[in-house]
Amino acid sequence: MTIASSILLRNVVRCEPLMNWQSEFRWWIRVKILALVLCSVGASWLGCSSTHFDGRHYRRGPLEFTLGPAPKSWRNIEVSDALLAFRDDERHATIAVHGRCGKDGDDVPLEALTQHLFIHFTERETLDQRLLSMDDREAMRSEITAKLDGVPKQFVVYVLKKDGCVYDFFYIGESSMAATGVEAFDNYVATFRTYER
Repeated sequence: MTIASSILLRNVVRCEPLMNWQSEFRWWIRVKILALVLCSVGASWLGCSSTHFDGRHYRRGPLEFTLGPAPKSWRNIEVSDALLAFRDDERHATIAVHGRCGKDGDDVPLEALTQHLFIHFTERETLDQRLLSMDDREAMRSEITAKLDGVPKQFVVYVLKKDGCVYDFFYIGESSMAATGVEAFDNYVATFRTYER
């Protein structure tokens, strides 16, 4: 068992059945981020199917949305609990989309949701953070550098709340990643639209 997988297992074992929403959310986010970072360094054993996605449209339970075509340099990968995930081998970057409904969509501010994503990282530095319009709602875009287990990564993260659901979009790259990779990610996220309910 690798160090990373033992951390993941320890998180699952320590999960108490009667956690309050904040500790439950922190645990959930830590597992998600750890899975993404592991994938970004090549841990392919973290499996999850993207069978609910046809390349443009995603449908599963209350989560229904559409995205424009992914850049040609991105290839589909499987990441634990990600709705969608891609790898840009040329830029050594991982891209992922997460979504959840009915957990923290109403009463948690965007800034707090963003900070919770990085609560277990060290040497966090916010390079840029701003509000913008996304799918007719206010969203937060953040550029952050942080370390997990001493490995530095650079993140671009969008957090959007809409119709009782929260969507997180991640770009995880090397700390010296090319701006062209982030631009492609920004353009991809800008195509996100939920279905009318």
